[in-house]
Amino acid sequence: MQTGSTSDPEPAPLPCTYEELAEMIDHSLLHPALTDADVEAGCRLALRYGVAAVCVRPCDVRRAAELLRGTPVRVAAVVGFPHGSSLTEVKHLETVLACRDGAQEIDMVLNIGKARSGDWEYVRRDIAAVCEAAHAHGARVKVILEMALLDAGGAGRDGPALKRKLCELAEAAGADWIKTSTGFAFLPQPDGTYRPGGATDEDLKLMRETCSARVQIKAAGGVRTLDRLLRVRELGASRCGATATAQILDEYCRRAGRAHPLASPPTA
Repeated sequence: MQTGSTSDPEPAPLPCTYEELAEMIDHSLLHPALTDADVEAGCRLALRYGVAAVCVRPCDVRRAAELLRGTPVRVAAVVGFPHGSSLTEVKHLETVLACRDGAQEIDMVLNIGKARSGDWEYVRRDIAAVCEAAHAHGARVKVILEMALLDAGGAGRDGPALKRKLCELAEAAGADWIKTSTGFAFLPQPDGTYRPGGATDEDLKLMRETCSARVQIKAAGGVRTLDRLLRVRELGASRCGATATAQILDEYCRRAGRAHPLASPPTA
């Protein structure tokens, strides 16, 4: 008769510290129905958990910057969001105004239709206009490719070839990050339903392999668990957009057997 412990096996050690993981997260506050109170609560949550940034709508930049002034949490503003179809001049102005209001990072959507049409000069100028305006104000830029909408390809290229072309073009135009998705793209299915497009392993591998080490990768869309966040980190993402920030980091602390560090919330 064998004897021995019946306790559960020790969990595998986590591959990074709490701080390293938290500093990957851009806490997303982009749903169109969010109230002012929701945005303020989201900023306080971001500070409490020690994440890299909050990603907010243009109308919320000033308030987020007020709440987070003097803290390590940065303010990222979306531009041309979520479809990327705004005129380049509008994206440029959005960027200037966001930086004026306190944005330190810009998440812009490229013009997806122009990209699929092969109008490379339009796409390059569109990205460059935002990068130049942001960089002039000391802000950095994440260019959202909306990878799921590129799967069908375009301009005589299959999906992977088109994605590689746009990664190269975005880097040449001055992007600091390439980002997978807005989190707001939905793909029609044969049964008439829609599924959300998000960060896939294949796309993250392609992005990391295509871009130079100067350009970082941001995963967005569908990263709702600790295991998924650890996976996108393994694939080379340095940032991740998330709404499930508290659940992800609480799960890290549970597995690591530690309490997460609680910072004092900012005062209004």
